[in-house]
Parts: sequence; structure tokens; C-alpha cells
Amino acid sequence: MARRGSYAKGVARREEILESALDVIGRRGYQNASLKQIAEIVGVTPAALLHYFGSKEELFTEVLRTRDEHDEMAPRPQSPADAKSAFIDVIRHNTEVPGVVELFSRLAVDAVDPAHPAHRYFLERSERLRESITDAFVHDADRRAALDPDTMARVIQAVADGLQLQWMIDRSVDMPGIISALMDVLYPPLGEADEPPR
Repeated sequence: MARRGSYAKGVARREEILESALDVIGRRGYQNASLKQIAEIVGVTPAALLHYFGSKEELFTEVLRTRDEHDEMAPRPQSPADAKSAFIDVIRHNTEVPGVVELFSRLAVDAVDPAHPAHRYFLERSERLRESITDAFVHDADRRAALDPDTMARVIQAVADGLQLQWMIDRSVDMPGIISALMDVLYPPLGEADEPPR
């Protein structure tokens, strides 16, 4: 029994560390979020952080997973319009947490190496995102999409990731507006598209 209680406390402590790290990175930025600062906020030593995560890279990878879990709490979109709205809401939220956007972009580059702790995370996240977008467009009764669902998902993902880099350099870049305009081109609103095929 004591062992089960100890395990539950460890899991709870790990989640507390992740939530605190997400908050610190979101507010202070990736560059200013040292293990020492995160440890101080949680009330542990940097060595204790490494006990739970093994390395700074593993901690930051799990921070991104935690962020994704927050984003995925909403119901899965069932239509292209719902998918567009949900995706733009996530991008809009990202403009409020620049440190997390910076962390995502930096880890994405490092994760090209298959040995990096974030490599599998980025593969799985990309697949989930494409599946979510593809699912919404596969069930498109109007057939207004300009591209096949998988290609559309990859284009939207590539543009969103590229816009994040531009936005980090120039905060006047309107990520939600540009993605919305792109999605309107790829999936024209009713009235702007040709008559759906019969």
C-alpha cells in the first residue's frame, strides 16, 4: 500500500513540475527557463528535476506533451469548419505563450536527430495533427477542398510551423489571420466555391 501511495505522489509531483515548467516557459521564455528556476518554483532541487526526467531535453519534451494535452481537451472537430476554427484557436493561444512557441521551434530542429528525446514526440504529434485535419476533410460532404485531405493537412502544418518562426522574429506577423486566409483558399467558404460535384 505504501508503495502505491508513493507512486501516486511521484506521478502527482511529476505533473506539478510539468505544469510549473509550462507556465515558466510560457511567461519567461525558453531562454530564461533554466532548470534552477523551474526547480525553485516547484520547490525542489535541479537534481530532483533530473530524477523525474533524466535530462533538460526530456523535461522540455514532456512540457510540450503537456501543452498538447491542454490543447486536445476540446472535442475533436467533426467538420472542416470546426477543424479550421479549432486550429486557429490553438494558433491564437500560441501568440499568448511565446516561450512555448520558441521551445517548440528549437526542439523541432534538434529532434531531427533520431536519438534526441523529442524525435518520437514530433513524429507522433505530426501524425496526430494530420489525422485530425484529414478526418475533418474526409467527411466533407460538399467536396470543396482544393487538395486531397493528406496533402492539405501537410500544407497547413508546414505553413503553421513556418509562420511560427517568422512570428518569433517579427511579432507583427498575424499567424491566425494568415492561416485562416490559407484555409479559405484550400477550402473555400460556401458561396465562394464552385458548385459541389454531384
